[in-house]
Amino acid sequence: MTESNRYPRTVDIKDGTATLELMTPDAEAEVLAFANTLPPHDLLFLRRDITEPKVLSAWAAQLRTGEITSLLARDEAGEILGCTAVVQDELSWSPHVGELRVLVAPAGKDRGLGRQLIQESFLIALGLGLEKLTAQMTTDQTAAINVFEEMGFTAEALLKEHVRDHQGAKHDIVILSHDVEGFQSQMQAYGMTDLV
Repeated sequence: MTESNRYPRTVDIKDGTATLELMTPDAEAEVLAFANTLPPHDLLFLRRDITEPKVLSAWAAQLRTGEITSLLARDEAGEILGCTAVVQDELSWSPHVGELRVLVAPAGKDRGLGRQLIQESFLIALGLGLEKLTAQMTTDQTAAINVFEEMGFTAEALLKEHVRDHQGAKHDIVILSHDVEGFQSQMQAYGMTDLV
């Protein structure tokens, strides 16, 4: 199933549903508004500050070129509850590796939305032919780390005092990874490729 055929789709989360759709450049202003509602600490693992309009414009441009594939999760009222990005760099030494970024609004936390977004992003990575996915977060984001680990990601690196928040405090970043290619091979060995 291609991405354009798979979305939009509705998924069950605790106490309701969420609609997943592919993010388009037209959503730039809406995603900027969403980013500005998130706790600043939730944004520290990102390489860039997505509360800055020029950063969102760069994201929208990368959606157009296919360097980033993003999903938006909306609640029943159409408000953004979360978003993802699968980022790949065809010009780097690691074109086979994608970076997964997941953001969930406070209203979407503890409802299973993060897990749904990770699963969907994993399917996107498979469709893109990526062999490995990485994700990074601050070490105190234990709930997020647990969800990633439950889904087969393992800790690969710890970067001490790697990011600095707006108050000047430094935070450690953990990098987790998942062998997408190995997972796909296992699925093929069990004859389960139709499930993904």
